[in-house]
Amino acid sequence: MNILQQLDSSEKKAFKLHLFYSSIDGIARGALILNEFIFIKSLKGSNVQLSFLFQFSMVVFLFAMLANEIMRRYPNRKNLLRTVGILTRLPLVIFSIFPAVNETTGLSPKFHFLFLGVFLLFYTSQIAVVPSINQYLKGNYQHDNFGKLFSYATTINKILTMVSTFTVGILLDIDPNSYRIFYPMVGILGVVSIFQLTKIEFKQKLDPVVKPIGKALGDSFIRIFNILKNNKPFKHLELGFMLYGFAWMSTHAVITIFYKDALDLNYSSVSFYNNAFNLVAIGVLPIFGKLIGKRDPRRFGIITFGSLMLFIVFTALSEHIPTYSEIWGLKLYHMLLIAVIFNGFFMGSMPLLWGIGSSYFCEPHEAADYQSVHLFLTGARALFAPIIGIKLYELFGFSITYGVGVLFLISAITLMLYSQKKYPKS
Repeated sequence: MNILQQLDSSEKKAFKLHLFYSSIDGIARGALILNEFIFIKSLKGSNVQLSFLFQFSMVVFLFAMLANEIMRRYPNRKNLLRTVGILTRLPLVIFSIFPAVNETTGLSPKFHFLFLGVFLLFYTSQIAVVPSINQYLKGNYQHDNFGKLFSYATTINKILTMVSTFTVGILLDIDPNSYRIFYPMVGILGVVSIFQLTKIEFKQKLDPVVKPIGKALGDSFIRIFNILKNNKPFKHLELGFMLYGFAWMSTHAVITIFYKDALDLNYSSVSFYNNAFNLVAIGVLPIFGKLIGKRDPRRFGIITFGSLMLFIVFTALSEHIPTYSEIWGLKLYHMLLIAVIFNGFFMGSMPLLWGIGSSYFCEPHEAADYQSVHLFLTGARALFAPIIGIKLYELFGFSITYGVGVLFLISAITLMLYSQKKYPKS
């Protein structure tokens, strides 16, 4: 890989470990792509429970500031993250003893709650891992290489996610109980991925902490207020994320229901659509990686928010223009095929914007604070957006729910245009 020849020894070591981490994480991530579809199709969970399952992956970020304060007090970041990985990801092995699903009734409610509990614990690891990734990489990558190297690792991640998703889709169509095999494997791989990440040298200097954690946590919220008050470009980016986040979170679980009830898709078909947009994302990631390093993240956000808007629009049209072709048991809706192209652009740009966009508005030593603000606000919108989306669907149907999401995305794009013109980034 030519890029390795252009890096210094520290960057080269970090990049190799980052690639290894992203590879293992991609395999695990791909096996979870159909998580919500498994829950409603095989286990027969309810719509509200489905919204909680999706909500868990984001609402944990409400505790990002608390996690940040705990990590400030723990000098050995490696041991902390490895302990978190074992405690939160290894419990997925419990799915190996779940009973076989009944084709008509799924599983009893107690297993629905156990399913939700295990994944709530699983997603909790993100409040420690996600900010740490930024700190590990920000301390080892030069600024000009940050977006580029991050995009290469994310590309590898998406390739392996696609392979894993394809495999899991086939397994589930053969046997709906196969999740009892690959979920435990995800738990083990999740632990391994964190062990690989923590082999990167941690170069961030941690100041000695003398304040009680309650006082420090209060100071953290004051820092949130001051950052958002004094850094207007960053505040506008986060407001754009709030608008976009409501649109995405309120429609995401509804689209899962849409695949099952409106389009009657099987596991292989859902796997195909996920792989189709991932294939597009893989193609555009290197381009977006270079672009985000040279462009204002707010301008980059217009691409991201606009792509999601068009994905929602064409997904909605597949109900009103329900033409499709059937090949090898796959239902290929023509409007949905167009939708996944835009979803690919969204998925190719969002990991970069969401993962490192905030770092462009701060100095390296501020990266953790800015990312914690970003994660806390992600958790805040996750408190209400998914359940509101489900209730909108239950009251008004798919089209109104999608329409509300589109209006929020138009508002986010308008705000990015205004912010960039009013407050140019220096």
